[in-house]
Amino acid sequence: MPVITFTYTDLEELLERSMDKDELIDMLPMIGSDIEDYDDEQVKVEFFPNRPDYLSVEGVARALKGFLKIEEGLPHYPLEQSDTSISIDPKLKEIRPYTACCLVKGITLTEDKLRQLMDFQEDLHWVLGRDRKKVAIGIHNLDVLQGPFRYLAADPDETSFIPLETEEEMTLREILTEHKKGRSYAHLVDQYNRYPLIMDSENNILSMPPIINGELTKLTNETKNLFIDVTGTDLLAVERTLNIIATSFAESGAQIQTMENIYEEETFIRPDLTPKERMVSVKNAENIIGIPLSSEMVVEALQRVRFGAEAVDDDKVKVLIPAYRVDILHEVDIIENVAIGYCFRKIEPELPGVATVAREDPYQDFDQNIREIMNGLGFAEVMSLMLTNEENHYQKMKIPETERVEVAQPISQDRTMIRQSLLNGLLEFLEDNKHEELPQKIFEVGEVVFLDHEKETKTVGIKKMAGMITHSQANFTEIKSTSDALISNLGLEMEIEDTDHPSFIQGRCARLKGVKKSTSDVVVEGFFGEINPEVISNFQLEYPVVALEVEFKELK
Repeated sequence: MPVITFTYTDLEELLERSMDKDELIDMLPMIGSDIEDYDDEQVKVEFFPNRPDYLSVEGVARALKGFLKIEEGLPHYPLEQSDTSISIDPKLKEIRPYTACCLVKGITLTEDKLRQLMDFQEDLHWVLGRDRKKVAIGIHNLDVLQGPFRYLAADPDETSFIPLETEEEMTLREILTEHKKGRSYAHLVDQYNRYPLIMDSENNILSMPPIINGELTKLTNETKNLFIDVTGTDLLAVERTLNIIATSFAESGAQIQTMENIYEEETFIRPDLTPKERMVSVKNAENIIGIPLSSEMVVEALQRVRFGAEAVDDDKVKVLIPAYRVDILHEVDIIENVAIGYCFRKIEPELPGVATVAREDPYQDFDQNIREIMNGLGFAEVMSLMLTNEENHYQKMKIPETERVEVAQPISQDRTMIRQSLLNGLLEFLEDNKHEELPQKIFEVGEVVFLDHEKETKTVGIKKMAGMITHSQANFTEIKSTSDALISNLGLEMEIEDTDHPSFIQGRCARLKGVKKSTSDVVVEGFFGEINPEVISNFQLEYPVVALEVEFKELK
C-alpha cells in the first residue's frame, strides 16, 4: 500500500496552526491510516489505496481540518477559465483516447516540495493508473510553453525530442528501445503504428504519454506555473485523477484554471469539480454502525469528514460528495464515513445478547493441524492476499491464462483477480525477502477460487497448501522428502507419478496423492518439483527454488 512522508512543519503550514506531535499520531489512525514510523521532524503514514486523495500532505491536511473543526463541510475551490485549450486527435481512439488537462498558477517549489510532488505522481500512477496502463500523469513547467495544445498520434520514426534524464534528441521509437523509462513502459504503446504525443502551439513537445516527459518542461525551484495532463484508456479514471491533483494544489493556495478539452464533436471544460449528490438513510446508518443516530448527528459527522450534508427529514440526509472522493460507490460507503466522522473511539463495544458454548471450528482445526506439521518440518508460515494479477499469476509462472474471477473495479493494477494457486504469492514473498539469509522455507494455507458455471454461485473455493524452499542446493529430493513427511504425518500413504507443469522443470515434477490406508480414498492431491529457472528469473530470484502445492479433499 502507498506510504507518504511529510514533516510536521509542512502540515502546520497547511493547517495554519501548530499541532502537538502526540495529538497528530493519535488522530491519524482515526482517518484511516497506519503509522509506519515517526520522529521529531516527520511522520511516515500508510493509507489504503481506496483513498488516493490522501497521497499528498495537502490531502491529509484537508481531512484533519475537519477533525480539528478548523474547516468543516464541503471544500470549495474557485476555478478560473483559462484562455487556452487542448485538442484531441481522432487517430488516438484505438491507442490512448482520453485526456483531461488544466493549468495551475502561483506555486512555490522547494527541493522537498518537488520530491513530494514526484512521489504523489508515482503513487497515483500505481493506485489509479495500473502502472500507467489506465492513467498516466504529466506535470510540466507552463512558463516555457505556449497554448493552445494538441494531443496527437505521431509517427514514431519521424518525431523526436529530448526526453527527461538525457541530453540527446531521440525519436519516439528510439525512446522505447534505448531510454530506461522507454524500455520499462514500451509494452503500453509499441504495438501501435503511431504513439501519443502532446505539443504546444509552437511545436514544443511536452511529453510522450504514458512513457516520459520532455526535458524542456522539467520542473525546477524556479517553476511558478504548471500545465497538467492526464491521459489514459478510461475517461472516468482520467477525470478523477485530474480532480485529485487539482484540488491538492488548490489546498496549498494555488489557483486552478480550467481548459477546454476538445474532441471531434464535443468540448469539455476540465477539471469539473461539481460534487455528486446522494441520499443516506439514518436508519440504515444506525443498523450498520450499531449506535442511535439522528439526522442532525449524521449531518455533523459527514461535515466533519468534509462532505456537504443537509437533513431532508428525520430519516433522510442529502449528501454532497467532493470531486476528489473517488471511493464512494454505495450508500454503505457514506455510512462508513458517518462512523469515521462520529469517531470510532466513541463507539463502545458490546457483547452479543446470545448464549453460546464456544468451540474451535473444525475447518480451522484442520488448518491448524497442517500448520503444526509444516512448522515441525522447519517451515515458516506466510499469509498473502487472495487478490493478485494476471502477470504474476500467469505470465511470470509460464501458465496459460484461464477463466478467472476478476475484480470489476480494481483500485490498483496489481490486484485485478482472485488467485487460483498459492505458488506465485510465495514467489512474490521470496522476491521481497531475497536479502534475508538462506535457506528460506515458507508455506501458506489458504483458499483459491475457480469459476464453475454449473454451480448456482458460479464460483467454488478450494483449500490448498503450498510450500517453497530456496537455497543454493535446493533440489527434487528435498521437496519429495518434505511432501512425503507431510502426507505421512496426516496418516496417509503417498502415491506419485510423473507429470509436466509449465512452472516446473520438465522431468523434475511429480504428481502426488495422499490416500487413506483403509479405504484407498484420495484425501490430498497435488504436485511438487523444481521451479523452472525462467520462472525464478521472472521473480528476480538468484537461487534454485523447489515447491509443492496440494489440495485437500474433505476429511471424514
